[in-house]
Amino acid sequence: MTQQRFLVLGCGNGWHADQLRAAAAVRGCELVFATYESLAASIGSQPGGTAILRCEAGPLDAFDGLLTRTMPAGSLEQITFRLSILHDYLHLGRTMIHPPRALEIAIDKFATLAEVVRLGYRVPDTEVVQTRGEAIDAFHRLGSDCVVKPLFGGEGRGVMRIQDPELAWTTFSTLQQLGAVFYVQRFIPPGGCDTRVLVIGDRQFGVRRTSDSGFRTNVSGGGTSRAIEPSSTQAEAARRITQHLGLQFAAVDFLDTIDRGDTVVEVNAVPGWRAAQTVLPFNVAERVVDLLICQSSLSSGNDQHVRA
Repeated sequence: MTQQRFLVLGCGNGWHADQLRAAAAVRGCELVFATYESLAASIGSQPGGTAILRCEAGPLDAFDGLLTRTMPAGSLEQITFRLSILHDYLHLGRTMIHPPRALEIAIDKFATLAEVVRLGYRVPDTEVVQTRGEAIDAFHRLGSDCVVKPLFGGEGRGVMRIQDPELAWTTFSTLQQLGAVFYVQRFIPPGGCDTRVLVIGDRQFGVRRTSDSGFRTNVSGGGTSRAIEPSSTQAEAARRITQHLGLQFAAVDFLDTIDRGDTVVEVNAVPGWRAAQTVLPFNVAERVVDLLICQSSLSSGNDQHVRA
């Protein structure tokens, strides 16, 4: 049997890439990394043909499936073209985790939260505006205690809690100069504690995250983790949200609140799992590779199941 080959789009260096490579070796398949910047296409002049898609690792149709990791920043043209390549890749009938439509929604915090609310789940009061003046008004409407986040991005980068009007003015002035969209959320007390539900295929795994040094619970915010069994409502919400968005490997974060119940604060389509790996009793990267193998087998008509 020919060894299966999978392409990972994203950074090929670092802990997560090493984990995925090692998992592929254990599972007997090959994992190749390529950058989004290397994506390219050729279109012939004859009618009825198809575009030839390629990257630095070779033609995309040479791989049995594709895993999308973090897409780097770029111009509107660059981002649109990268997504167009992924859309065209779908016509090859190969496995893709995640499809481009899922990425288009999930990388945009506003679009994601709008879908979560539409599904009937609670989220923090949020305002998304495009001018400094409107951002200042939103800051006051939301109780002058807000969390400001970049519309794109993850792992806690660029996230600030702002309680001082002068700091709000300075922050929003800087963001305006950068041409950023202002994503402003009401701070939900007590802060510093949440539950991440990691979704891999049709399974959900809970990680309780806490921090004594601030409201952010990820590793960069000083958080610590422990494995828990997510509540039935959290597991079902995570399953339903990720299924609705078309995500097969993702994380749904639920804030701990004093009186609001489960509140979805974020959905991460490219979750890091370094902290979670220290507390979960299985190898996350191997589960992700299993998912690729399973989906590839299903797409080729050979029904297999992900290892339990």
